[in-house]
Amino acid sequence: MKVGIIGLPQTGKKTLFQILTGNEITEPAKALKPVPGTADILDSRFNILRDMYAPKKDVRARIDLVLLPKMEAETIAKGDIFRDIVDMDAICHVVRAFEDEAIYHADGSVDAVRDFEMVNSELIMHDQIFVEKRMERLEAMVKKIKDEDQQKELNLMIRLKEHLEQELPLRLIELSPDEERLIRSYPFITRKKLLIAVNVSEQDLGNQALLAGFKESCDRLTIEVMLVSAKVEAEIALLDSEEEKAEFLEDLGIKATALETLTRLCLKSLNLISFFTVGKDEVRQWLVRENSKAPVAAGVIHSDLQRGFIRAEVFKYDDLIALGSEAELKKNGKVYVEGKEYVVKDGDILNIRFSV
Repeated sequence: MKVGIIGLPQTGKKTLFQILTGNEITEPAKALKPVPGTADILDSRFNILRDMYAPKKDVRARIDLVLLPKMEAETIAKGDIFRDIVDMDAICHVVRAFEDEAIYHADGSVDAVRDFEMVNSELIMHDQIFVEKRMERLEAMVKKIKDEDQQKELNLMIRLKEHLEQELPLRLIELSPDEERLIRSYPFITRKKLLIAVNVSEQDLGNQALLAGFKESCDRLTIEVMLVSAKVEAEIALLDSEEEKAEFLEDLGIKATALETLTRLCLKSLNLISFFTVGKDEVRQWLVRENSKAPVAAGVIHSDLQRGFIRAEVFKYDDLIALGSEAELKKNGKVYVEGKEYVVKDGDILNIRFSV
């Protein structure tokens, strides 16, 4: 699952990407190409399970982040930036809301809502242009040969065009399974989930009024939004110990780091949930699509486990914490044996039985 980080020049997206992934970007030439990286999913449940089992090895789930070229007149005109976005599963748009006279703004002033709406309009325009070109081709083909499938697609494109003309992203339109199939391979950007990271100064980290300025639009367009200060996150990253970091966060009144909040919202946007495997050898966090059945989760661990799936022994993270051990869970009937139809829930701890 890849999340592309986009934004206008001088928004702080590169700084944020470096903090999230630990990748240092030193080559200016890379500004014109996507830069891949990965970030750990920070989940307090994983930390507690690791401390409880003290395993030989522990592995966090990770998410792929890609820093995409800055959105400016040249990259928008060439269209390269849109081709890069098409390859992403979701988009994180970094918007500048901090004032700093030493850092220029392309439009001469800082206006976070204006910048967000401008980029959003560009993404909608990209999809609209594609729909209009596709309509032209379909209209020409239908005139030559009456084809039922092509006529269906043309009718769908007309619907999509009318929707986009209202400045609405395509993720808001309801499609039938057949309609989904018709457009599955098309490079639509506004079908993707979108997350807005508003990059603020330290004093604005708790500024709910600033967040409220985005809320109405974001709620209407099903966009997740968060406040982040790349400058503060860079300072946190320099601290040596977890204790120092926790103290620093508490002093600033921050409940979670940008990485914790961003990865949580990315998982939500991608409809992903976490499950765990535990033991003295290894504690590991895994990601699976929401509403996935047990064999699919088993396949995330290894394809053989899905192929030879027999059953899953399941217990709940909350039950384990409440009762303190697996032995107590068994005594209280809190370990469940589930078959192929079991739908995995967020926080499940699984032990897969299989035979190949």
